[in-house]
Amino acid sequence: MNETRVYIDTSAYFAMLVGERRGVEIKSFLIGKVVCSSILLLLEAERNLVRLSREKKLRPDEYANSMVQLKEDRELFLLKDVSVELCLTNLFPPVQIPKTNDLIHLRTALWFRNNGGLDIFVTLDENQKRAAIDFGLQVFT
Repeated sequence: MNETRVYIDTSAYFAMLVGERRGVEIKSFLIGKVVCSSILLLLEAERNLVRLSREKKLRPDEYANSMVQLKEDRELFLLKDVSVELCLTNLFPPVQIPKTNDLIHLRTALWFRNNGGLDIFVTLDENQKRAAIDFGLQVFT
């Protein structure tokens, strides 16, 4: 039996982490699937939690609970390190040049597709979605 393999970028994961409406939908969608991502997701999520906390957009208890959840969730992901093999591929979407962190997510998703398979790319960022489609990835809508 082949399991569905899904790549999740930070925008989608962070929506789940802080309980946004779309995050709840994504969390439900991910049930029973193998969830892949870049190790970058952990750093970006942690950074965004700290930023929201400092901006007083997260209460101290929300921040603490989200940090605990982030640490627990890392065990649920199949994570790929950022490596030289991802950095020097010369793979860019034909239409746009994504921001560096977005490009890392895209190249990591392509790595998973080429090394075990990948069925769906999950993002909430419209530019990232277009770039993923340009790379031929099926995108969660």
